Amino acid sequence: MGPLDDKVVAITGASSGIGAATARRLAGAGAAVVLGARRADRLDALVDEIRASGGRAEAVATDVTDPAAVVRLVRTAVESFGRLDVLVSSAGIGPISPMASRRTQDWDAMINVNLRGVLNGIDAALPVFRTQGRGHFVTIVSTAGIKIVPTMAVYAGTKNAVRTVLEGLRQESTDGTIKTTAISPGYVRTEFGDSVTDPEIRAQVGQGMETFALDPDAVARTVEFAVDQPWEVEIGELSIRPTVQG
Repeated sequence: MGPLDDKVVAITGASSGIGAATARRLAGAGAAVVLGARRADRLDALVDEIRASGGRAEAVATDVTDPAAVVRLVRTAVESFGRLDVLVSSAGIGPISPMASRRTQDWDAMINVNLRGVLNGIDAALPVFRTQGRGHFVTIVSTAGIKIVPTMAVYAGTKNAVRTVLEGLRQESTDGTIKTTAISPGYVRTEFGDSVTDPEIRAQVGQGMETFALDPDAVARTVEFAVDQPWEVEIGELSIRPTVQG
């Protein structure tokens, strides 16, 4: 028996990084997990790993910019396990660069994944949560939206937009049906740097990843903490960063 045996959790961005670490940790705590990401081969391998350890898991190839794909993820959770208690939105990209570079395609990509992807998740899960009488949105945001730094203007903008959306949803849901949690990590050892299109900035990000970034499981533990609270307790926002990060 685990503390999350009664939970069914869908996770986007589950093929690597924070999403994959969250899948492992929540499944290890007893939750049934339904994993979504674009890289189906990685999802299938993670499902096999979780099942081999005695956990419950399903996978659905999911591009969060496609509303229908996110609906399939939610539907799979309900069809496979009878309900959906938590949606963890972890999918995100960071092709950061100075505004003067005018990489408008990168701006559009961040808006589509980081903001619209979260909205697609809310749109897909909200009717299920309302029908059930309760549901929990846990969303990975970023400390980049708390401390604004050069090269991250658009990225931080998408993250702060998500933070605003979650707070608005929280205030619309004080009937006790919906809980929202925004978790803002600092530097975490993930594939974030792979999406950076500016070579100099990519090198800087890579150095931070190598020297002081947190293991993704540190964030996964924070997700578990938020999910494991009694229903009457809502953890609205948490920040987690390396002790040495400025």
